[in-house]
Amino acid sequence: MRQKRTPAQEKILAALRECPEAVSAQYLHRYLHDRHENFGLATIYRALDRLKLQGMVQGLTLPNGETVYSARMHNIHHLTCLQCGTSFPLPECPLHGLGERLAGEFKFDIYYHTLEFFGLCDRCHAPESQAP
Repeated sequence: MRQKRTPAQEKILAALRECPEAVSAQYLHRYLHDRHENFGLATIYRALDRLKLQGMVQGLTLPNGETVYSARMHNIHHLTCLQCGTSFPLPECPLHGLGERLAGEFKFDIYYHTLEFFGLCDRCHAPESQAP
């Protein structure tokens, strides 16, 4: 059953759909303020939390601890360098099929998943004598 959304949730969801990439709550706050939609930051966080529970918004916590949000629901798979912060998307999901199996086994609605490996990229791992 679809839960009814508040007017604030609808406007925040619409704003997220306009953003081409995931954004922070602070960015969303400024974005809405620039469009004369004056929601407090606490209201935006509450709306994002409710929208996540409804499966309408995806949150991703970055290595620096910041969470970014997107209305585009997709699975995310990356290799992320701990030194330079570069993130390389993986060309395919190494967990293909696992989500469907777990959803059935545990009777669990899965909206999306993330998989991230952390280490050093070839540029940061290279000995200093080879670094450009």
